[in-house]
Amino acid sequence: IANISFRNMCSMQFGNVTIQRSAVVNVARNVGAKAADEWYGPNRAKWLGPYSDGAVPSYLTGEFPGDYGWDTAGLSADPETFKKYRETELIHARFAMLGALGCVTPELLAKYGGVSFGESVWFRAGAQIFQEGGLDYLGSPALIHAQSIGAIVISQVVLMGLVEGYRVNGGPAGEGLDSLYPGESFDPLGLADDPDTFAELKIKEIKNGRLAMFSM
Repeated sequence: IANISFRNMCSMQFGNVTIQRSAVVNVARNVGAKAADEWYGPNRAKWLGPYSDGAVPSYLTGEFPGDYGWDTAGLSADPETFKKYRETELIHARFAMLGALGCVTPELLAKYGGVSFGESVWFRAGAQIFQEGGLDYLGSPALIHAQSIGAIVISQVVLMGLVEGYRVNGGPAGEGLDSLYPGESFDPLGLADDPDTFAELKIKEIKNGRLAMFSM
């Protein structure tokens, strides 16, 4: 394939199959627009389904991802408080998804990857740090050999604090970025370049993140 211009509609020939890039883009946008109608705005899915009339506070307009119109305690009536809660929920959701992945990874590696762990079951794996000899990350002493729970806690607080500091105040990856969805260097694959696709990805992230927080 040579001399393909992505500024205009183009086609790619693979044997007898021709792929129209414009058609692919239009399909992706149509899917994203459908998702936007389903999860954003006044016609979005709500927590009581067809019985939600009169049960959704006026300040929950469907502008943000994951808004099902549920706030019976009125915790987000104040815009600044709402903003703070949104940020807190999303950051905890992302950490919970990483934690859920960390729970299943040792068992998957032990069962399918042939990696030897002292104990791979997630609710017993961390306890090995209290045993004589400590804990080897991923079962390899060449990686991190942890022997002190205090040192682990301090290291995590320092590292996570630095990351959060960069996220809030801007860091080497770019200045003036969105604190929740920075993009640019944090999206090297360009998954969020299309606004409709980006809106759908936000929904998937918060839904999976809430499930991860519940599971953790």
